[in-house]
Amino acid sequence: MNRLTALCASSLLACAAFVYAPIARAAPLPIRVVVVTTFEIGRDTGDTAGEYQNWVEKLPLGQTIPAPGTDHDVMHYNPDLHVLGIASGEGPEHMASAITALALDPRFDLRHAYFVLAGIAGVDPNTGTIGSAVWAPRVVNGGLSHLIDPREIPSSWPDGFTPVQGSTPDEMPRPPLHSGMGDMEYTLDPPLVHWAYGLTKEVALPDNAGLQAARAPYRGYAAALKPPSVMLGITISGETFWVGAKMNRWAERWVQYWTDNQGTLVTTAEEDVAFCQALALQGKAGQVDPKRALILRTTSNFDMPPPGKSAAQLLADEAHETGFSGFPASVDAAYTVGSVVVKELATHWNRYEKTPPGAD
Repeated sequence: MNRLTALCASSLLACAAFVYAPIARAAPLPIRVVVVTTFEIGRDTGDTAGEYQNWVEKLPLGQTIPAPGTDHDVMHYNPDLHVLGIASGEGPEHMASAITALALDPRFDLRHAYFVLAGIAGVDPNTGTIGSAVWAPRVVNGGLSHLIDPREIPSSWPDGFTPVQGSTPDEMPRPPLHSGMGDMEYTLDPPLVHWAYGLTKEVALPDNAGLQAARAPYRGYAAALKPPSVMLGITISGETFWVGAKMNRWAERWVQYWTDNQGTLVTTAEEDVAFCQALALQGKAGQVDPKRALILRTTSNFDMPPPGKSAAQLLADEAHETGFSGFPASVDAAYTVGSVVVKELATHWNRYEKTPPGAD
């Protein structure tokens, strides 16, 4: 080998060593709490607040971080509290994508992180009122079923929904597909949920003339006529934004069916099943701990009209955003109540990093 050949060979080896050498990476950020919201209106600061803005401005979440794989493109972070906030985008597809992208993001260590989904919801006037905050002990999937058109259902059926692999609305035992997989009903960690509720149940939620006027027509619905409060209650999760008394009766029945008549419907939302599914699967991969998840739904609107008003009229009001009389109160309640739990977890991390609240 002549001198020139040896020099070239040495240079190639050096280049190869550089190319294949392990790239030094910064250690992942240890996250204590992830605040999960679903949407924002306009900018993240300085305009009309959606679900996300109060967290960014008030917690605050002052540091902006790119959020590839999510609908919102950016996350916000508080480096002192180690709290990360995301806006997933509305609907279960956006939620599943955002949680999966976050769980697989090498920039973050989420193995001990708590996840708090804080979003608005509809409320069943039989069990709650607008402006309230509801911690969910369970989530029932309202989007996966067989459905017969209402014009063709047997007269003895309460509605056209049956479980997948089932042929009647109340088939027992429940068909095995999905029943044992968590797809139809997720139970959040009971000690953690009851701890969060106990910590916040006395938080005062403001009442106002707008809320009073919106609930006044619900004569005969005692729960709907009450002022806002912090509650426990099951949420039903489905992508279809339904309204009306008949659909509400189906949702109440569906919740009872999937909880062995142990659950009561309070809130209606879109993303909760996807949130639970994504965390459950990433938990199997060791990326997160799905037992450290909480869902707080705050109530912006009733899911059925008051006496004397049709479902179509309620839908028209909501389509033109005149039916969401509880919207400002609901986004405020999500932060007012949710931040109590988030701050407690983040500021007493030495207590909660290894042992979740309620587990000792």
